[in-house]
Amino acid sequence: MTEIAPIAKPDRNRPEPLWHQAEQALRGLIADGTWTDGMQIPNEERLSTMLGVSRITIRHALRNIEDSGLLRREHGRGTFVRSSTVIAGVRGLTSFTQEMAGLGLIVGSRILERDEQAASAEVASALEIRQGEPVVRLRRLRMGNDAPIGVQTAYMPLARVPGFLALEPSASLYQTLSAHFGIAPREAREVYRVGTVAAEDAALLGIETGSPAFVVERITSDAIGPFEFVHSIMRGDRYEIRSRLHI
Repeated sequence: MTEIAPIAKPDRNRPEPLWHQAEQALRGLIADGTWTDGMQIPNEERLSTMLGVSRITIRHALRNIEDSGLLRREHGRGTFVRSSTVIAGVRGLTSFTQEMAGLGLIVGSRILERDEQAASAEVASALEIRQGEPVVRLRRLRMGNDAPIGVQTAYMPLARVPGFLALEPSASLYQTLSAHFGIAPREAREVYRVGTVAAEDAALLGIETGSPAFVVERITSDAIGPFEFVHSIMRGDRYEIRSRLHI
């Protein structure tokens, strides 16, 4: 565990709760790179001493940061920074860009391929069009804080997005669809499966061929009907699914 510079202690005269001030101070160490991805952070007792607050206060702050996906606890080992993890669970209908921003991560995207194809049987079924109809295919490497997280391939009916391939690429597909084609997502259906990473995707993601991954398929619709079918391969070590269950 690396030594770190002293942390600014919470101010008891401020109106914000001590746990909130402690949480923001610790998040700042991740955001500015003082605590790097994979680094083990000080234990609760040491953090309590460093910030001048109780261990209960520290525990509250760490739990919130862990829930947001920036930390991971390993039983018997300690707590580690996990600054490039996307947490999927019960959430609203958002784009990858919005999802990343909500987690406090810097979104990154590299276009791998953009072309027009004839819809396969699978794509046609998902988009509710005839097999062989033209679709736009957009394949991208998605990143968070400059670390590769997944490879996503989106298919859209050409009839819904004429001229899409002539547009300047944008970080957010949904912003482009809204601005140029008046498409506003209304609902989406997602299916998650556990799979492995093929050689082509493994090279892009910086992991070994056959590494575990989440295979995610998403069909997104607007008021007219399905306009997007996305197939994603998400790194198993940087993508999590969490749910909170209630009686």
